[in-house]
Amino acid sequence: MLLSKPDFRDELERTLHSHLTISHPVFALLLDQDDPKPEFLQQVALQGYQLTKNFLEYIENLWFFCPLPRHRRRLLHNMYEEETGFISKTKNHVKLMQDFLLALGIDDEQRDAAVALPATQELIDYRMQAVKDPARYHVGAAAVTIASEGQNLETLGSESRDVLFERVYGLTPKDLLFFSVHQKEDVGHTQQGLDLVTDLCTTEKTQQEALYAVSHTCELFYAMYEGIHQEYLAGRLLPR
Repeated sequence: MLLSKPDFRDELERTLHSHLTISHPVFALLLDQDDPKPEFLQQVALQGYQLTKNFLEYIENLWFFCPLPRHRRRLLHNMYEEETGFISKTKNHVKLMQDFLLALGIDDEQRDAAVALPATQELIDYRMQAVKDPARYHVGAAAVTIASEGQNLETLGSESRDVLFERVYGLTPKDLLFFSVHQKEDVGHTQQGLDLVTDLCTTEKTQQEALYAVSHTCELFYAMYEGIHQEYLAGRLLPR
């Protein structure tokens, strides 16, 4: 059954918020104030970096293939912020993540030697394949602008990741700009994504495909954390 635009948009948003990856046990381990695990945080952050360094390419492809001029302009603003940090008055978003890694004690050599775990790579590849295929544009848009941008809006209680990391690991607001910037910027980006996918999906088939893309992408994020967790439980990622 083809949903009306308002109902479809609401269903996209419900699907996003029904898959909270911050509930994964990895975060309970990381955010235990009585037992901080800085080396484990390094490993989790390095997997996050594998995602960050690909994100601009997702947005570039979504902008390039976008068939709707209003949304193309919005994606251009998103891309400009990712590349320059000008709108948030910070810096390139990959650089912000690199600053976070440096604050954790990860030097450039360690950062560049890190590789994606299999589940992390699956998440990267799923989104990249979708955004590069014009026939699956709505899938890529749902996966990136809703499910992925929406990850940065998740909180534990009322607290965001930057606040939690600052308290548990003694990091400074400057160290955590990557998270605080996305906590603010991605409110608008996710709403724009919901608008984009709602306008794109005009058939029952495309609506269902977009809803699946949101759900599946969130599941892939959860699987990434599960992959990291299994490495930790196997003793391959040992906390200090």
